[in-house]
Amino acid sequence: MSPPNSARRAPVMLLCHTLGIGGSERQLTETARALDPERFEVHVGAFHAKGLRADDLFSAAIAVAEFPVRSFGNASLPKGALAFRRYVKQHGIRLLHSFDVPLNIFLAFSFPLHPRPVMLTSQRGHRSLSPALHRNLVRLSDRFTDGIVVNCEFMKRHLIEDEHVAPALIDVCYNGIDTERFTPADRASADGPPRIGAVCALRPEKDLPTLLRAFALVRVAYPDAQLLILGSGPELPKLQSLAEDLALGGAIEFQPATADVIPSLRRMDVFVLPSVSEALSNALIEAMACGVCPVASSVGGNPELVGENERGLLFSPGDVDDLARTLRRLIADPVERRSKASTARAWIAQNLSIAASANRMAAIYERHLARAGV
Repeated sequence: MSPPNSARRAPVMLLCHTLGIGGSERQLTETARALDPERFEVHVGAFHAKGLRADDLFSAAIAVAEFPVRSFGNASLPKGALAFRRYVKQHGIRLLHSFDVPLNIFLAFSFPLHPRPVMLTSQRGHRSLSPALHRNLVRLSDRFTDGIVVNCEFMKRHLIEDEHVAPALIDVCYNGIDTERFTPADRASADGPPRIGAVCALRPEKDLPTLLRAFALVRVAYPDAQLLILGSGPELPKLQSLAEDLALGGAIEFQPATADVIPSLRRMDVFVLPSVSEALSNALIEAMACGVCPVASSVGGNPELVGENERGLLFSPGDVDDLARTLRRLIADPVERRSKASTARAWIAQNLSIAASANRMAAIYERHLARAGV
């Protein structure tokens, strides 16, 4: 596809609330760094433009601007919107793409009327997880956006069936991952007790109590089994209390969230994502890329990643017995476990590399720019 403007580079701006640790922040950063510089002049904007991802962007010589909106309920909102409009005009930005809910709302507030750049928003999680006010504001932003980018087919169905968004407004762009960094450990000589793990924010929708209860059942047959929970969040005290009630003792290990999850993933034989609500899980993608056999609840985008049990196994959400049976099956059959892990890794490398994701996003941008004639 030919570049969308005579200068052969379209100025585009990717936007996110912060530039710290988080799935949306990572996807924005990796997209910004991977877009073809001969086709796009990339800018990044944020309400808080400091942190891990900001450092990554600076190292890649990508322009980063801060629009210091601290609340939608005080004077920082109109001041931030005015600074944002000035930046867009000064740099001739032709396309704006927000990667999270606050910036979806901010775009609609900043550019309610034409003329304006092409405006794309993102929906990366089920809207039922957002507070009611945010849901209503995002629904309002749907009326202003030129397109909505989602990260899996499940999210597309959610917007069409539950939010009544026109299908033509929605584009699917799966998350990308650095498949040269997220690589399997050498498991040729791996031995020791079976190691099960989960990496996620410790929030209610992740349903980690189901995993802990299933693990307690697994230990009846495999008393040397180990469970690692990597993550931080409000559910930690409840989970620690439940672990005590289940007498898991030294069989379970809680570790706080970290920017580098690769060493922990490489310790695992089986990765479990027990969520009752999920879009497209970065943690699940990372585990698969690291050659860990995935087990996931059959919700959201999980079946799109795991497939019909060919790249891992699915279980019914919230079903302790089903999850326990699934884990026992994989512990008892290391050949199946390793085969699914290898298949999962190969599928991620082929379909969800950063380059593949950036090419999909570039095609979305260029189609919208061509449609707008800019």
